[in-house]
Amino acid sequence: MYYAFPLLAVIFWAGNTVVNKLTVGVIFPAEIGFYRWVFAAVLLTPVLLRPTLRSWPVIKAHMGKIFVLGVLGMAIYQSLAYFAAPKTTATNMGIVLALMPVMSLILAILALGHRLTAGAVVGSIFSFLGVLIVITSGDLTALAQQGINGGDAMMLVAVAAYAIYSTLLKKWQIPLPAMQLLYAQVLVAVVVVFPLFAVSPQAGLNSDNLPLVLFACVFASIGAPLAWMTGIKHLGPSRTTVFFNLVPILTALIASVMLSETLGQHHFIGGGVTLFGVLVSEWWTRPFRAKAEAPLVP
Repeated sequence: MYYAFPLLAVIFWAGNTVVNKLTVGVIFPAEIGFYRWVFAAVLLTPVLLRPTLRSWPVIKAHMGKIFVLGVLGMAIYQSLAYFAAPKTTATNMGIVLALMPVMSLILAILALGHRLTAGAVVGSIFSFLGVLIVITSGDLTALAQQGINGGDAMMLVAVAAYAIYSTLLKKWQIPLPAMQLLYAQVLVAVVVVFPLFAVSPQAGLNSDNLPLVLFACVFASIGAPLAWMTGIKHLGPSRTTVFFNLVPILTALIASVMLSETLGQHHFIGGGVTLFGVLVSEWWTRPFRAKAEAPLVP
């Protein structure tokens, strides 16, 4: 029964990747990036404002760290995904996201002193190769000739930002309940994203884009983290984190139905190689991460 919670979380995240693509042409990236966090703050405030204010001494002592986490995990990570959407496919975005566990593992080895294993090295190589196959459409020589597509490059930066976020989240261990920490980061995101929203063109909220904003707010920003945390509570971090490997597969399936995106041979090969690399890393390093804290993915 409890396996349904992490599965629900990854379905929401995969769906949100497709929603990123659906926003193209109906709302500007800076708009949905701002409205998403504003609406999330409005929904969370009645429940979390008072307990968070009671935790003010802890928040004040860790204000700088909370700000950095909010910028990396909420503002940069998701905003770049919205700006990447017009330049790449949802399928590509989902497969690039598959690098996140491996990037987080590498940073954990470098910054947290986790043990370097052969599986981590082998898995990282395969995962990176798989993503290269996808973003070059199977022609690796195109990388030297044309470089990386702008949208895929943005997604790589977004994934790197979230991997750093996950590493800092584990390293700093801020003594706040998970939902209060999430709420504080949401408020940081509202403040940080507002200047970009203020100077960017705006389409305004309407019947076409409001459902997309609400999905990103309710399901991806609130529902997914709650389901993920419930999974961690009952299943443990190692078993829960494995479910994140389903994100690229679910994204490709949803995109093929909702966006009529065609899956090419390079998607199957690259996605398979990437997933193989992630699974190698997960399996080989699981004994050393059994007590590690799984990250919350916004």
